[in-house]
Amino acid sequence: MRIFSALLLGLLASTSLQAEVRTKTVKYSDGDVALEGFVAWDSEASEDQRPGVLVVHQWLGLTDYERTRCRQLAELGYVAFALDIYGAEDRPADVQEAREFSGRYKQDRELYRRRLTLGLEQLRAQEQVADDQIAAIGYCFGGTGVLELARSGANIDGVVSFHGGLDSPSPEDAKNIQAKILILHGADDPFVPAEDIQAMLAAFNAADVDWQMNIYSNAVHSFTQPMAGDDPSRGAAYNATADQRSWKAMQLFFDELFQ
Repeated sequence: MRIFSALLLGLLASTSLQAEVRTKTVKYSDGDVALEGFVAWDSEASEDQRPGVLVVHQWLGLTDYERTRCRQLAELGYVAFALDIYGAEDRPADVQEAREFSGRYKQDRELYRRRLTLGLEQLRAQEQVADDQIAAIGYCFGGTGVLELARSGANIDGVVSFHGGLDSPSPEDAKNIQAKILILHGADDPFVPAEDIQAMLAAFNAADVDWQMNIYSNAVHSFTQPMAGDDPSRGAAYNATADQRSWKAMQLFFDELFQ
C-alpha cells in the first residue's frame, strides 16, 4: 500500500504546480441501482467550455486510481468524469469478486453498454463540457468498455483503451463506430489472445474504422497501474516506461481530436 500511495503521488507530481483542480462526487442511477461517479476540472482554465473525457474503471470499480487520472486530465485542461459501472453499494472486495463482477458485464453487453451510456450522459451534463468534444478512456475492464461504447454507436470523437480486453463478441457492431480509436497494448499481455486482436482489427478494417494501435515491449496486463505490483510473471504488473509512453500517446491523440 505504501508503494501504491507513493506512486500515485508521483503520478501527480509533474502537474502539482498547475492551477487548482476542483472535484465533486456525482450521484446518478440506473433504475433502482444507485451509481456514484467523480468529476474533476481545472478551476483556472478558460471560462469557455472544454473537452470532456469519460474515464472507465478497471475491474475493481471506481477507486483512487481513476480519481487520480481524472485530476491529471483536469490539469491538462479537460473535464474528466469517472463513471460507475457496478453501483455505489456494490464494490468488489477482492480480485476474486472483481473477476465475477467484470464477468457479469462482459456476459451482458447490453447492460454494460447501458451503464457506459449513462456515464457518458453524466459527463455531457457537466456545465463546463463542450458537448461536441468528447473522448473516453478506460483501463483493463474499462479498456474493454470504451471499445464497447464505440461499438454502441456513441457520438464521441475518440476512445483510448489502456491494456483492455480486445475480443469482438459482435464483430458486425464495428459498423456503428463513429469514434477514432487508439489501442495501447502490452506486447507480453497473456490475457489478450492474438486471435482476438486479429479479429478486432479485421472487423475495424471491414467497417473502415479510423484506428491505431501502440504495442509496448516488456509490458504485460495492467502496465499503467501501480497497484498491479512489479512481478510480470503474474501476467499483470506496472511498467513505468509503458505507462509514460501510453499517457503521452493519449495526449497526442487528444491533440488531434480536439485541435
